[in-house]
Amino acid sequence: MNNKLKIFNDPVYGFVSVPHGLLLELADHPYFQRLRRIRQVGLAHYVYPGALHTRFHHALGALHLMQQAIEVLRSKGTEISDEEAEAACVAILLHDIGHGPYSHALEHTIVDLHHEQLSLLFMEALNRHFKGSLTLAIDIFADRYPKKFLHQLVSGQLDMDRMDYLNRDSFFTGVSEGVIGYDRIIKMLAVHEGELVVEEKGIYSIEKFLIARRLMYWQVYLHKTNVSAEHMVIHLLRRARELALNGVELEASKHLRWFLYRDSAEKPDIPELLGHFSQLDDVDIAAAIKAWRESGDFVLSYLSTGLLDRKLFRLEHLVFDGRESNRAYDDTQEQIKILFKDGRVLPIDECSDVPLYTQEVTKYFICYPKEVQ
Repeated sequence: MNNKLKIFNDPVYGFVSVPHGLLLELADHPYFQRLRRIRQVGLAHYVYPGALHTRFHHALGALHLMQQAIEVLRSKGTEISDEEAEAACVAILLHDIGHGPYSHALEHTIVDLHHEQLSLLFMEALNRHFKGSLTLAIDIFADRYPKKFLHQLVSGQLDMDRMDYLNRDSFFTGVSEGVIGYDRIIKMLAVHEGELVVEEKGIYSIEKFLIARRLMYWQVYLHKTNVSAEHMVIHLLRRARELALNGVELEASKHLRWFLYRDSAEKPDIPELLGHFSQLDDVDIAAAIKAWRESGDFVLSYLSTGLLDRKLFRLEHLVFDGRESNRAYDDTQEQIKILFKDGRVLPIDECSDVPLYTQEVTKYFICYPKEVQ
């Protein structure tokens, strides 16, 4: 990897660096710069006013942790070539590039693709632009590369995505329960038979990590006010889409209009879809909400006013219900494995002496206005 570095001052880690060359060119690309205009935790600022950090912050932080993890694994004898190291860094830098504005609200309303599918489409488009330089990164991202541990660093139980967002979101929300010993966990990482494991000394840090993740989900990501606000946005966009398809003229940016007014029966042209999605950010949705406050449609106006003035529903358009589920550690999928000094490797639930919250916890809710005038 290039020895010349671009330095960023990060409030969480201090100075973080991006090597000149492919990684810096990707960070400078408009697709990635869009992430500056998308908040990391969507509408959580309604609960925690400091939660205004962006997915740009998060991606650079995850890259920083990936660089540390690669250095640690190499120091323990794991073979990682310079090409593999750069590809893993590219994959983690771009892992959220397909995220839309306002958390996951668009995925439930006007965009038919999941953000991970969009991330892959963006990476493939960038690969064409950079003449195949992202091929290895895409294989790692899509879990097609033989060295499975590289994919696990990007997307797994202990990936650098989770390491950063828990640490960063806890910093900006002020929810200290989410603080994790990310540095110690990274120092305890190792590779055994091609898979990522944690050395025995790191077991307590992993227990703390899982508990912190559980607390952050219920205190931040699934906080009742955050859930209420996100569902108001979901229903607002659904209503806007209904009106648009019925020929009602709505004020919206060019790129938001494309998603609102397009014929859902027609399969979208991927380059056209990416062209519009790459220009969509929090600003488009915020401007639409401001404009729709004055809409002649009661539902659109009411939901917009509530979001602008923080008259949120208490947790069919003005009353809705649902459920949110979280499992701090899903032992039915990839497991966190502990490597003991005697060479044994065991799943953490077989060697931890504390509850790991492997059961799924589901909470049901109903949202309704506090008052209707």
